[in-house]
Amino acid sequence: MISLSSFSKALLTGLTGLVVLGHTAQAQTKKTPVPVRKPTTATKAPAKKPVATKTPVKPAQPQGFSRTKSGIEYRIYRRSNGRYTLRTDVNPAGDPTYSTRIGKTLAAHMQYRTAKDSLLFSSRKQLGMAAQVPLAALQERGGIEEAVTLLQAGDSAVFRFNLDSVFAKSFRQPVPPFLRKAGNTLTMLVKAQKLMTPAEAQAEQQKMMELAQQKADADAAQFIAKDDALIQEYMKKNNLTGVKTSGGTYYVVTKAGTGPKPQAGQTVSVLYTGMLLDGKVFDSSEKNGGQPITFPLGRGQVIRGWDQGLLELAQGTKAILLIPSPLAYGSRGAGADIPANAILRFDVELVDVK
Repeated sequence: MISLSSFSKALLTGLTGLVVLGHTAQAQTKKTPVPVRKPTTATKAPAKKPVATKTPVKPAQPQGFSRTKSGIEYRIYRRSNGRYTLRTDVNPAGDPTYSTRIGKTLAAHMQYRTAKDSLLFSSRKQLGMAAQVPLAALQERGGIEEAVTLLQAGDSAVFRFNLDSVFAKSFRQPVPPFLRKAGNTLTMLVKAQKLMTPAEAQAEQQKMMELAQQKADADAAQFIAKDDALIQEYMKKNNLTGVKTSGGTYYVVTKAGTGPKPQAGQTVSVLYTGMLLDGKVFDSSEKNGGQPITFPLGRGQVIRGWDQGLLELAQGTKAILLIPSPLAYGSRGAGADIPANAILRFDVELVDVK
């Protein structure tokens, strides 16, 4: 099964050109009135009564879309000479050549969109690299797994799933209320780049991760310089005298402790209150039962600003940590209370060092 979380972690670059295809496909689903042709001459023949029929009416199939036997609506394109052409050789019952791709990894760009065409996820925007989708034997039809089996390297596609079906079969979780309000379908746009062996996929992923890290480091350096000026302005306004760590976090000691300073790898216990620079509190030990948080320092268990700042404090010290956004939650933010690129203030007390 390809879960929502594993897809989100795997997807690494976005779609190119498929948004236009998606809009085109959706535009073609709109029904147009059929013109009524009037008779050219009058007739006196008695009108016949319509004959009743017991033939069941089949569900209307959106114009321009094909449909698998399991109900997935799809349009699959192949690019040739700079133009997208609709593939007419796709078998709705399944691709008989898929067995030759099992065990390989498909690199693909993806988007998820609501029934109202609102963007839910873009691998280019959120992850910055091409998705790596392991291809396995199909266990269940009607979900994302089946859609992927229809794709060959070089294809671009628009898939539409029944919302309840895809969440039950692929995501294994209830449909979020906000999605249900948008309609009863989920659209997936895909651009299949290439097939890779597991070894090739691992090497490719490592390369892309290194490039992404280089970009992240460059972006972080730019934001740290900008945030540094804002932090200095904040300290001046609030009559605070801080010390800057080599990594860029500022700490202001408000009560000196007498215990030892922690070393990387030691376990520390910390009481804290976290807030934005406007004073809005987003988290605190008090909100979590009044107990200190305990974790190994310098092991990436907390945001980098904490790892940097707490190393400078003796046990028993109370201090203010002022953390540039790249050393906190960066462009991601955190929940509803911490916006993207937010500088954070933490009032902390280093309770214990072990």
